[in-house]
Amino acid sequence: MVNFQRDLEQHFDRGSAWLNKLSEEWRIHSNRRTILTIVFGGALLITLYVSIIQPPNTFPIDELVTVPEGASLSETAVSFEDLGVVRSALALKLLLSVTGKQEDVHAGDYLFKEPKNLFVVARSLAIGAYGLEPIRIRVPEGATTKEMAAIFGTHLQRFDEEHFLETARPQEGYLFPDTYFFMPNATDEQVLSAMRENFDSHIKLISQKIVVFGKPLNDIVVMASLLEREAFNTEDRRKIAGVLWNRLDRNMLLQVDAAFAYTLGKGSFDLTVADLINKDDPYNTYVHKGLPPGAIGSPSLDSLLAAVTPVEHNYFFYLADHEHVTHYSKTYEEHLEKKRRYLDT
Repeated sequence: MVNFQRDLEQHFDRGSAWLNKLSEEWRIHSNRRTILTIVFGGALLITLYVSIIQPPNTFPIDELVTVPEGASLSETAVSFEDLGVVRSALALKLLLSVTGKQEDVHAGDYLFKEPKNLFVVARSLAIGAYGLEPIRIRVPEGATTKEMAAIFGTHLQRFDEEHFLETARPQEGYLFPDTYFFMPNATDEQVLSAMRENFDSHIKLISQKIVVFGKPLNDIVVMASLLEREAFNTEDRRKIAGVLWNRLDRNMLLQVDAAFAYTLGKGSFDLTVADLINKDDPYNTYVHKGLPPGAIGSPSLDSLLAAVTPVEHNYFFYLADHEHVTHYSKTYEEHLEKKRRYLDT
């Protein structure tokens, strides 16, 4: 009986040891399977992110991306892959389809300030988050249409500089210099329309003074464009306006150097004798009487107002010295003396 009991205990111990060993092996293998599962899952997620979800290296930052009106989800997805917005057109299409947004793709221009992953791009398309914000653009007083074209062309991606120049040049002087706020996808037509409307609005502010002054609006605009370049403050603009209107009334040549900046890009101290006697330049007021054939830039409201409120005096000559101080003369002899005093030294 004792032997039987001892044998039973030995069998029980061996069985218990075997079960413990089996349990330990299961635990070890279970941990290994968990680790393998985590590693495999992590590798899969990283692969998916790198190959599908993360933004492409060629992501178009600050560039307009357009979804045409009526474009299908498939067309949009392929377009976004071609443009480098997403890595996989199929993934974008599946994501929008799985979330039930396949019919909600919004047409229009999109702009991304920084690279966005697949989920953000899909959401932007689904809710119409275009990312467009107004751009502040300053057009300085006296700017020409050519200068305006360069300014807007730098900031607006839908702006056609050549077309703008073609349509804007006949309106030189009638596009108001100001600070504008345009969407990044604004076109040259929209810019031109806004600038002309702004000019018309400002002209209304001084319309009564224009009527009282009694000269055609075009003459006033051309005169104001000259004043914008010739003087830097209201007082001098009004005094120079008096000089120039006096000369016109006497049928004298205006001899305004600023007009050469429009045609030749030269300032007073850069002009040559050949420039001054060139009759082929219609803006050369040293050889052609009267006002130039058009404005030489966009005058400010101050210059427009100065053109219709000139200071009444008997001056017929003026010059600006090297310090931009303007000196006025009643006679040519007096003018020559001041030229020798202030410019020939």
